[in-house]
Amino acid sequence: MLSLIASLGAWSWFVAAVLLFILEAIAPGAFMLWLGLAATAVGAVSLFMVWSWQAQCIVFVVLSAAAFPLWRRVGRALPKPTDQPFLNQRASVLVGRTFTLDKPIVAGAGTMNIDDTIWRVSGPDMPEGGRVRVARTDGVMLIVEPAGA
Repeated sequence: MLSLIASLGAWSWFVAAVLLFILEAIAPGAFMLWLGLAATAVGAVSLFMVWSWQAQCIVFVVLSAAAFPLWRRVGRALPKPTDQPFLNQRASVLVGRTFTLDKPIVAGAGTMNIDDTIWRVSGPDMPEGGRVRVARTDGVMLIVEPAGA
């Protein structure tokens, strides 16, 4: 087995990288990914430079060890995908939707029933039954405009 690895030379690192990438695909967790990238880097350098297998292994270990703290730092900065992007931001879901006023907007302020919630609204004075579109939110206040605008 060792003779086969030695006969492949630098390509053995690429074979190891492919195996590590396959393991990452089977059991994702970004652990084998970094080992595979380190193996790819060592293989790429080995194509252009003749160095001992001990030096190659040391560089592989150093690159692998350096990749984990780097990933943790970068991974924390990336936004986490979620299936509920408006969780705790219920008003944001309403932006762009059109509703009928249950009560008039007087002096720029009023309320409106949407589903099971009474929302405070701000916008131009409008009579009861008027159609409004939610333009934006300000905290829990809905800023509305006439639906025709």
